[in-house]
Amino acid sequence: MSDSLVFVGFVASLLAGLATFVGALPILAVGRPTEQQENLMLGFAAGVMLAASFFSLIIPGIEQAQAMGASKAEASGTMVAAVLLGGLLLAHLNAVVPPLDRIGLGPRAIADARFRRVWLFVAAITLHNFPEGLAVGTSFGGGDMAAGTATAIGIGLQNLPEGFAVAGALTALGYSRQRAVLLALASGLVEPVGGLAGAALVSIATPLLPWALGFAAGAMIYVVLSEIIPEVQTRLGPGRRASSALMAGLVTMMFLDSTLG
Repeated sequence: MSDSLVFVGFVASLLAGLATFVGALPILAVGRPTEQQENLMLGFAAGVMLAASFFSLIIPGIEQAQAMGASKAEASGTMVAAVLLGGLLLAHLNAVVPPLDRIGLGPRAIADARFRRVWLFVAAITLHNFPEGLAVGTSFGGGDMAAGTATAIGIGLQNLPEGFAVAGALTALGYSRQRAVLLALASGLVEPVGGLAGAALVSIATPLLPWALGFAAGAMIYVVLSEIIPEVQTRLGPGRRASSALMAGLVTMMFLDSTLG
C-alpha cells in the first residue's frame, strides 16, 4: 500500500467532510428563527436523512456487497441484518442516554425528551459519516483514482444539505448559530477518520463497508421515524407544513444522491 494513496484518501475524505461545514454556513445568515421555523428546519432535516439512508447508504451497500461476489439475495440479506442492528443500537441508546442538558450539553430550558431526540438525530448523522469516509478511503486505497475522486466529490456535495440539517436541528434546540455551525463541522470531521481507515486498511475495510453502510442507515431511519417525525408533527400539527418540509428535504437529497452518486 502506497503512503501517497493513504494520504490522498485521507485528504479527499477530509474535504468531503468539510462540505458539512460549508452547508451549515447559511444558518449564520438567518436571524433568530421562530418556533415554527425551527420545527420546519427539523422537518427538512428529517427528509434529508431519510433520503440519505436509502440513496447514500442502503443502495450503495447492496451494490458493494454484490461487487464482492454476493448474490442479490445475499447482498440484500446482509443489508437487512445491518439496518436492523443499527436501529436496535439507537433504540437501546435512546433508553440509556441521560438527559443531556443536566450534564452541560444544552440549554436547561429545553425539555429532556426533545433534547435527547435531536441529539440522537445528530449522533446518527455523525455515525453515517464514518462509512461514507470509509467508502472514499477504500476507493483511493484500491488504487482507482478516478473512482475515488468521483466518490469524494459526490459525497462532499451530498454533505451540504446534511450540514444545514445538523445546524438547523441544533438551532431549533436553542444553540447559538455559531455553535450550531461548529458542531456541524465536528460531525463532518468523522469522515476523514473513516477515510484514513479505509485507505490504510483497504483489504479489511472493503468487506466491512456494506455492514457499516447498512448499520448507519438503520440508525438514521430509527431516529427519523421514531423520534423526529412524531416530534415535528406534534409541534406543527397535522397539517401540510410538516409534510411539506420533510418532502422538500427528501427530494433535495434524493436529487443530489441520484445525480451525483
